[in-house]
Amino acid sequence: MGAGLMTGRTIETDLDVAAGAAHLAAICPRMRHAQGLTGPLPLRRNPDGFAQLLSAIVSQQVSVASANAIWSRLEGAGFTEPERIVAVSDDDLRAVGLSRQKARYARALAEARIDYPALRTEPTQDVIATLTQVPGIGVWTAEIYAMFSLGRADVFAPGDLALQEAARLLYDLPERPKERALRQMAEAWSPWRSVAARLLWAYYRIAKDREGIR
Repeated sequence: MGAGLMTGRTIETDLDVAAGAAHLAAICPRMRHAQGLTGPLPLRRNPDGFAQLLSAIVSQQVSVASANAIWSRLEGAGFTEPERIVAVSDDDLRAVGLSRQKARYARALAEARIDYPALRTEPTQDVIATLTQVPGIGVWTAEIYAMFSLGRADVFAPGDLALQEAARLLYDLPERPKERALRQMAEAWSPWRSVAARLLWAYYRIAKDREGIR
């Protein structure tokens, strides 16, 4: 398992996920119960870099099918590199399916000239601060990037509605915890908050099927 003074634990393999899951099961009976239902948790490692964040912008507030179609057109036009985005017009970006707002976000991301390799060794809070300076990149997107593109083991995304609902169901809470409350709740799952998120997402899918949540 990778580890660094600045970045903390990183998740590189299924064994890392399993180590985190074992820790959570040992400290919390509810987490142990959830794991009994979900089985082994997915690794879910994504590439890092410009294209991954551009894809996140494309996916905002549209269906998976629509996002995939737009992304295919972006790739076909060669618009998945920052240099190309900077070089083309907003009309060119809109022609491949981006809304006016998303074209602006894509350009802002390209013009930010983020040093993506440097993010790999920066503290998570600095990664999130850097990314959220870009219009169109919110805290949730930055946390997901840190979690799955950089493999940070101790990141959580308490603004995620599925995580909030999963926590409500698993811990039998009277109502869905708000972002601030869930962030505080997640502190107990450190240093494996990213694995706790994987577990809650997996548990949510099972609970949704079982209880008919829509």
